Amino acid sequence: MDVLYFAWVRERIGLPKERIETRAATVAELVDELRAREERYAAAFADLSALRVAVDQELTDFDAPLAGAREVAFFPPMTGG
Repeated sequence: MDVLYFAWVRERIGLPKERIETRAATVAELVDELRAREERYAAAFADLSALRVAVDQELTDFDAPLAGAREVAFFPPMTGG
């Protein structure tokens, strides 16, 4: 699956996107796998309340299932005026 990182998440990890193999059943399990990779991922995913996630371009929660998903994107909350 493709994992995309935006804004400061991308800056902390150092990649805009990557293709990964995962056995994670949910977004939260995927985050746990990513955190365990190395410190830069742990730093990016340290505070999930500061992140939003989309699965196949649909905004969702961290308990969302990943079965059949092709893309997961992580980004900070958007602000606007």
